[in-house]
Amino acid sequence: MSYLRLSSYTNMHTFFSHPMSLVMMTLLPALLTACGGPLVGVTVVDERTALENQVLGTYQELNQQVMLVASVRYIDPKGKLKQTQELPPGKKDVVRALQRVSFNKDDLNRYKSLGIIGENNEGGVTLLEPEKVQPDDRAFVENLIKEENEDRLAIMGRIVETNETLTPSELPRVHKMFAALNRDKALKGERIQLDNGTWTQKDATP
Repeated sequence: MSYLRLSSYTNMHTFFSHPMSLVMMTLLPALLTACGGPLVGVTVVDERTALENQVLGTYQELNQQVMLVASVRYIDPKGKLKQTQELPPGKKDVVRALQRVSFNKDDLNRYKSLGIIGENNEGGVTLLEPEKVQPDDRAFVENLIKEENEDRLAIMGRIVETNETLTPSELPRVHKMFAALNRDKALKGERIQLDNGTWTQKDATP
């Protein structure tokens, strides 16, 4: 590779692209505003807004926990940096996922800007134009996509597991919600997949 990959725990505040600047940018008090219209339309909007607020609120809590884990450490008698406490398996997995999402963010954005990788309608990413990838970089790009999708699934799954108001049956809705947020935050020219399966280029500035 001809470019350098940099990682920092402070990048945790900019996640899913992703998602995870994507999600942080959406964590604003005025996430969505209900609009006028038939009562049934308002009800649908209210339900969607409630789900988004629950999911994004839970994600924010997970992100804060990661920042805390990264900062609360100590030096043992042998001079080695140690965690103050062992994390439970579920939390450890999502911490690793969030850290790797942050680490891979610049590389992912680079290939998205080239139209090689796109945001699909299930909350993940897809390799769209493998022929544009240099032979020496193919394994790297394939692994990048694999890691990104694994991490997003781990994060979305953990959000459902740790939110008392969500059930496993609602995981597909969470995937669709993150996909919609990823489309909203995609940059002009990036490839996105619509709910009906059609791939297109983002034609409006975020």
